[in-house]
Amino acid sequence: MARVSGGSEAIVRIGVLALQGDVREHLAAFRRAGAEALPVRTAEELRSVDALALPGGESTTMSRLIRVFGLEAPLRRRLAAGMPTFSTCAGTILLSREILDGTPDQLALGVLDLRTRRNGYGRQLESFELDLELPIAEAGSFRAVFIRAPVIEGCGPTVEVLATHQGRPVAVRQGAHLSFTFHPEMTGDLRLHRLFLATAAGERVGGRSLPPAETLLPTEDSAA
Repeated sequence: MARVSGGSEAIVRIGVLALQGDVREHLAAFRRAGAEALPVRTAEELRSVDALALPGGESTTMSRLIRVFGLEAPLRRRLAAGMPTFSTCAGTILLSREILDGTPDQLALGVLDLRTRRNGYGRQLESFELDLELPIAEAGSFRAVFIRAPVIEGCGPTVEVLATHQGRPVAVRQGAHLSFTFHPEMTGDLRLHRLFLATAAGERVGGRSLPPAETLLPTEDSAA
């Protein structure tokens, strides 16, 4: 359960796009954070959730499977209607306005005003971890795991950059969307999942717009 400013509470149903990638890890993290979390593979399952997480994985494979499972049109409709999203790595690529080094038929859903390059840091051997300064993550630094990570090469004017590495954004927010080029689900640290849960609760209660980050507070009973 998440609490938004003013004491209102809401149980939020978070869907995790379950076609490929780190699905199990995100489901576990959101459940530990206090959400009702379920895998999403069909349009009916997509209709049943309040918000959607798009996990890390392989963005070209995920693009193909979204079309195979008939999810492209339903997903575009939910995004156009304002469904909040939490995206990591490949999920960030899928939601970007423009994809660099992608395939000609790769899906770019465009909900994030980003220009994003696939495998921007190199291949698997160039994966790395670091302690990232991330002020929205309550205690400050966050252990970030980058695996074949994309690089955000450009942001539109409505994108808020939350953290950078080597001068490039690695965590961004645009309205009710939180997006990361690293893998918070692989660390056991629930702070970013809790933040998104509170974001989604704020969207749901009274249909309000996204509150500022400092008003999004995890409840004690959602602690791991």
